Amino acid sequence: GACTARQFTDLPQLLRRGDLLVFNDTRVVPARLFGRKETGGRVELLLERVLDGARALVQLRASKPPAAGSRIQLAGGSTATVAGREDEFWVLDFAEAPGAVFERWGEMPLPPYMKRAAEEFDRERYQTVYACAPGAVAAPTAGLHFDEDLLAACQNAGLAIAHVTLHVGAGTFQPVRVDEVSEHRMHAERVIVPAEACDA
Repeated sequence: GACTARQFTDLPQLLRRGDLLVFNDTRVVPARLFGRKETGGRVELLLERVLDGARALVQLRASKPPAAGSRIQLAGGSTATVAGREDEFWVLDFAEAPGAVFERWGEMPLPPYMKRAAEEFDRERYQTVYACAPGAVAAPTAGLHFDEDLLAACQNAGLAIAHVTLHVGAGTFQPVRVDEVSEHRMHAERVIVPAEACDA
């Protein structure tokens, strides 16, 4: 029952041989993209997820919301057409595969508290060391504390490791807008739990 101050690197000493560590192996994609409306107004897109075909669900920030059917000019000469809304998200039809557009022209969606623009090195730096399944718009930040040495120390201590994939969605950036937290509606996120993780 005692409280002690420890370092995160002490984790392997606090667990027992055979304990299971479950890691979220999602990989953050460059999900922030800028463009212009036909009227010239600036638009910021934050990818929630790619839907069927060339359609994607995004958060959209602009001085005035675009009308359904209007086009957004994107970097590299690509375009997207506003198809409609789905709750707080917008549905856009891209002229080419949206995943490829974001991968080529997008930037990493650093959280607002970082108070700086994303840089090229963030594509690798804003990831967990075990990230491998592309699809998240934010890193599972608790996992950022692990490095290769600590993972090796965990395995050397006899800890078992399993992986699941939970793609953190753009809704994670949505503020709570109700006074009663029980009335706050959380957004849905995609999760994959492999049979091996269940068995473990």
